[in-house]
Amino acid sequence: MDKKALLEAAMESILEADEDRAMELIGEAEKAGVDLVELLSDGYTAGMREVGDRFGAGEVFLPELIFASEIMKAVSTEIESKMDPGAVVKKGKMVLGTVAGDVHDIGKGIVASLLKTSGMEVYDIGREVPAEDFIAKAKEVDADFIGSSALLTTTMTEQKVIEDLLAEAGLKGKVKTMVGGAPVTKRWAEKIGADQYCEDAAEAVNFINEYYSK
Repeated sequence: MDKKALLEAAMESILEADEDRAMELIGEAEKAGVDLVELLSDGYTAGMREVGDRFGAGEVFLPELIFASEIMKAVSTEIESKMDPGAVVKKGKMVLGTVAGDVHDIGKGIVASLLKTSGMEVYDIGREVPAEDFIAKAKEVDADFIGSSALLTTTMTEQKVIEDLLAEAGLKGKVKTMVGGAPVTKRWAEKIGADQYCEDAAEAVNFINEYYSK
């Protein structure tokens, strides 16, 4: 199977929620010499993005979305375990979490996996995380970035609190902020003073790669 066929099959395995096939394709990609990070970002993640779009359009339901995300986490973990730490160019440190009041973390794990495979040192502090904890962790690990996810319109304001607390701590500008989540927009990011809006995991990785290539 060539690279294009492998990427399409990986995408399809997520759309069909076929975990056995999804895991099987990792081995096939290795045999074919296909980059596993590319398989993750252009295959599986593309499938997860499509599932998310279908969920938003009412074509699939929450249980299907959750099942697809669990498969996505499994393949991400497997690919991470196969990465040669010495082959990845080390970049910066990121604190990543879902804001207080929000129990959703379907996309966050995918973002964490992709960022790790691109060379970021990721500190995933979980879900329902108070704004103060983002700042405390950033100080503790001397983070370069804070990434926050909000999946509800009612929790988006926590991202503004993070920006305010960063300013109070004198870290605004030193620690860059990235925001994402279903109701979050570029306009919202600009309004609250965030450094970057990322629509999905792939966009987050692209931003990081571009940032460190300057």
